[in-house]
Amino acid sequence: MTTSSPLPLLVSRDWQSHPPYQAPGYKSTLTRGPQQPLVVVPSRLGEPSVPVFGLDGLRDIDRDLTRNARRNGEPLGERIRVVGRVLDTVGRPLPHTLVELWQANAAGRYVHKVDQHDAPLDPNFLGAGRCLTDAHGRYEFFTIKPGAYPWGNHPNAWRPQHLHFSLFGQAMPCRLVTQMYFPGDPLLAYDPIYLEVPEKARTSLVADFALEETREGYALGYVFDIVLRGPLK
Repeated sequence: MTTSSPLPLLVSRDWQSHPPYQAPGYKSTLTRGPQQPLVVVPSRLGEPSVPVFGLDGLRDIDRDLTRNARRNGEPLGERIRVVGRVLDTVGRPLPHTLVELWQANAAGRYVHKVDQHDAPLDPNFLGAGRCLTDAHGRYEFFTIKPGAYPWGNHPNAWRPQHLHFSLFGQAMPCRLVTQMYFPGDPLLAYDPIYLEVPEKARTSLVADFALEETREGYALGYVFDIVLRGPLK
């Protein structure tokens, strides 16, 4: 579970749960992180307060990464089902919220020209999907469990298995981008991106394995809830 800020609820941000913008262990933050204190921009009346995405352009197959890029066979790897709810800070479901997912394949490689990891690409796996939450704030994806991969941050650096999520909430300025990790991954203990999150908040980034969410004979199940919070206070 992870949090961001799209709804007009006056809930104070828990800054003790946020990683620093510049973290020495995560090298690229030293050049990409803000150098000056953040400036809070108050919300304006004209900003949208209703869902900004609809069903136009979305297909049911978009949420099934095991099928949406299939060419001549099944994608390789362990099939998983990832489900969860998108909620506000008081536990209310957020319906019709766009949820996007992207990831590496089972060998730990992205379909992207910048990724030159010496691992095979899968011609039947694109590694990207999207869906809208239903009337109860629920989402669902079928996909392949991603592999770990080296990333050059420090000697022998490997990223844990993870999924990337993007949510737009109910207003365009309130996009949240986060990552979901898997329980029991030994690489979590060595990953500076994960470790820079304050300890009390790290478990919110790790999905729960849920046998009841599996599809018998097809895919193991994981649950990952996401909380979107209100404006800064």
